[in-house]
Amino acid sequence: MLWFKLKAGALQLTLFIAVVIALLLTAFILLVHTHKRFNIQTNLIIETTRNADKGIHYVLTNDIQINDSTTIDLQGEVYESLRLNHQFWGVYGRLTSVSKIKNNQIVKSALIGELTPDKDRIALYLQDNKRPLVVVGNTRIEGVSYLPKQGVKSGNISGQSYYGSQFIYGNIRTANKQPNIFTDIIKKINSTKENILAFSENQFLNIKSGKDYKNSFFKPSQIVFSNAQIDLFNVTMIGNIIIQSKTKISVDASTVLKDVILIAPEIEIRNNFKGNLQAFASDRLVVGERVQLNYPSALILTEKVTSQRTVNSQISDVKQMTIGSSSEIKGSLLYYGRPKLNNNDVQLELKENSVITGEVFCNQNLELKGTVFGSVYTNNFIAKQFGSIYQNHIYNGKIIINDLPKEYLGLSLNNSKKGVIKWLY
Repeated sequence: MLWFKLKAGALQLTLFIAVVIALLLTAFILLVHTHKRFNIQTNLIIETTRNADKGIHYVLTNDIQINDSTTIDLQGEVYESLRLNHQFWGVYGRLTSVSKIKNNQIVKSALIGELTPDKDRIALYLQDNKRPLVVVGNTRIEGVSYLPKQGVKSGNISGQSYYGSQFIYGNIRTANKQPNIFTDIIKKINSTKENILAFSENQFLNIKSGKDYKNSFFKPSQIVFSNAQIDLFNVTMIGNIIIQSKTKISVDASTVLKDVILIAPEIEIRNNFKGNLQAFASDRLVVGERVQLNYPSALILTEKVTSQRTVNSQISDVKQMTIGSSSEIKGSLLYYGRPKLNNNDVQLELKENSVITGEVFCNQNLELKGTVFGSVYTNNFIAKQFGSIYQNHIYNGKIIINDLPKEYLGLSLNNSKKGVIKWLY
């Protein structure tokens, strides 16, 4: 029999190796277990996100009640839930989809609008007031146009006639009455104002020049409110913020505004301002020169009814929206005023070299001297030139629907297909 004498250190080495192997095996088992749990958790998050997307798609393809929460039956496990909320953010729909699976929650929020049809997109809809449309100078209208029964003809202003080769570069159809866009917009505006009444004290902001204010759309709205004039100068305001004055709001070019809402009887956006916003006025809305309002912006003037005066209103009390020269707005313009007798004033004026990419709605008199890449709906055109007033005349104005991107999403009209304008943050 042979005997081998081993050193004591060998046993320690053996034990060390055994411990290392045991630790490696344990680590491997933990890694596999963690990987499986990670895969399960990842799959749950992916499924939660998919459900949130389903909620967005559901609202885009179905009508749900405004300012109300809707629970969607996912026909899955009891620990899955999907809740939708559809309300207004200004004139656009604001959709929130809240998806939950166990402890996982995904919230998505988006502004939604309506697509213009792929075919027969409307360039001009001029209400039939029993007089023809008259085109003068370098006026150009491209696209499907709804005109009065009297049609369209050329005119002459101070020796200048119409220089185009044809009156309308597109199909001409007979107009009747304007769509119900105004009723829908008034409803949205009233909804926005009513929501302000429900604000709590901690939602009010006191702003100071030189400061930045940001508020997520996943948090309650914040509001800047004053009975006096609000001057926005050298201040940054981004997100879920409403600014309201009982008299006037003035926006300086030094101010940064993104996705906010302005509400006041009078709103002035000064020269060279750049940003994106929605502005709601009741008396006067003035956009200065060289202003750039990015998509999706909206400028809305709705004349407030303060008495029984409607048709007999004084013309001196006329309200006006003006877009300054060389300004560019991407989004929607809407003027809604009371009917007036013998109305020879301009209610909505697009000055020379102004460019609107989107939609223009006016139920009164529109003076078009700029360019609209999109659609124009109006009751009447007016041209004030060389001391004279020309009814239903367009002088050097342009309406070109084909230069409006097909992906453009605008205000609700004719219950067309809805889509996501932008994802909120």
